[in-house]
Amino acid sequence: MDELQTDSPQRLDPQPGAKLIYSVNERPPWYLCLLLGLQHYILAFGGILSIPLILAEPLCIKDNPAAQSQLISTIFFVSGICTMLQTTLGTRLPILQGGTFTFITPTLAILALPKWKCPEEGLTPDPNCTLVPASLLDPEEAWKVRMREIQGAILVASLLQVTLGFSGLVGLVLKFIGPLAIAPTISLIGLSLFIQAGQKAGAHWGISALTVCLIFLFSQYLSKVDVPLVTFKDKKWKVFRYPLFKLFSALFGMCGAWLLCFLLTHFNTLPISPADYGYKARTDINLDAVTSAAWFLVPYPGQWGLPTVSLSSVLGMMAGALASTIESIGDYYACARLSGAPPPPTHAVNRGIAVEGLGCILAALWGSGNGTTSYSQNIAALGITRVGSRLVLQTTGLLMVILGLFGKFSAVFITIPDPVIGGMFLVMFGMIAAVGISNLQYVDLNSSRNLLILGFSTFSGLVLPTWFHSNPDMINTGITELDQLIMILFTTHMFIGGFFGFILDNTIPGSDEERGIKRWRENLHDGTSLYSTDQSCYDLPFCMPFLYRYRFLQHLPFLPVLKSQDEGTDL
Repeated sequence: MDELQTDSPQRLDPQPGAKLIYSVNERPPWYLCLLLGLQHYILAFGGILSIPLILAEPLCIKDNPAAQSQLISTIFFVSGICTMLQTTLGTRLPILQGGTFTFITPTLAILALPKWKCPEEGLTPDPNCTLVPASLLDPEEAWKVRMREIQGAILVASLLQVTLGFSGLVGLVLKFIGPLAIAPTISLIGLSLFIQAGQKAGAHWGISALTVCLIFLFSQYLSKVDVPLVTFKDKKWKVFRYPLFKLFSALFGMCGAWLLCFLLTHFNTLPISPADYGYKARTDINLDAVTSAAWFLVPYPGQWGLPTVSLSSVLGMMAGALASTIESIGDYYACARLSGAPPPPTHAVNRGIAVEGLGCILAALWGSGNGTTSYSQNIAALGITRVGSRLVLQTTGLLMVILGLFGKFSAVFITIPDPVIGGMFLVMFGMIAAVGISNLQYVDLNSSRNLLILGFSTFSGLVLPTWFHSNPDMINTGITELDQLIMILFTTHMFIGGFFGFILDNTIPGSDEERGIKRWRENLHDGTSLYSTDQSCYDLPFCMPFLYRYRFLQHLPFLPVLKSQDEGTDL
């Protein structure tokens, strides 16, 4: 591996022009990796945890805390494995993989079919049901047979992502993508989440505002304040200064607000009735989840039985896989920009999408009830903490695997109040939107052509999904699978914005300079002036000498284009 070994505190001064403490190839000390990895774990916790909680009712385990605990442990365990695969063999960017909401819509649509409806308590299933009646008489088997249907749909649908990546089809499309397509795609990743952020922050605006203020305080106002720390080295005690506030701004901000909520709960200052405003700021709401969680649990493939496959379920789930692919491409560019890496080359994007598909297959085999995708909030955290090291996210993946085995530990974080998470979302999602906008630095913003494309694609990406969400019955082609496909694509903000930006930018006449294509491509191949590293950060570990030996492998669309070791130029 070609990462730089970095263990001394003196390395914390960033390189000239690089606003990062650690860039993608650099290796922070092990204790920093653990703390920063735990910070990423906490940031992703709410999003990953919400998926099994959403699926609990349609899977008929709403009143089965043991099954919910198993499902939670499984999805964290698989997310950790997929994160390590993506950061090591995929794009090799510091990008976290977790449960995806793009698979939630088709999953809910599948489980809403009459044959999958949960039997009412005390009643036996309809003997005319298409399922084997005996399989539904046992409550345990009742939810497992539903899970196996979802597993089969995700397993087959994920082959679409694998094919798109390894065949290079994703990379072919990338040749026609410029800043005017990337900017609305990335921006809408953040802008489209304003409802979720508002719902959680609105549970108690005072606590949410405190969380935001603390994150700003640590990440900006105190970013240049180095905290004196003591270390024992060379048989003597030494004092050195460390930028703790800058490194752990999100973690300190959340923990500070979380501590206040705990104190307010302890002294019964917050409302005790669920109907009262501010009740969700209490830290004792989900204590039952902690007590009911298992101490130790090892998830394994096929733990719910062999997956079952049906055509209608697979076609509906393929729409989710396609939407996840489109979203992840935008995430790759945002992650590269915040980690000090140049924009990802074609082979890295191809490989990243293929590995995401493989990750979804693993999630289906383990039975998480979901797939995996790139997590936007963790990408935003790179910009706030200014640590874009790949090793930190690899550590996060390892923590997710290990801590996924300890149900009690993971359940503790369920007690983080909604307004604290909402305040964090306000900062993180805003950062993602700003990263998307920053891509416009390559574009001529005095051009009415560019302003029209940018404005229409971004605004359409907000309007159309909102309308389709409000009018779901308007889609009625007579083919259920086609209805699901249309509904999922047209309710995906990033797809709408990116689609219009891509089509208009490639059909409306404009010069490469006006479109920003020329500067975009120059920066794509130049990693020395604006970035902390060059495109070697996308090289695969350990096998580069093998690729140099068998140069015909460079023609595979998911492997790096080799360079002359003597001249350093592309072959």
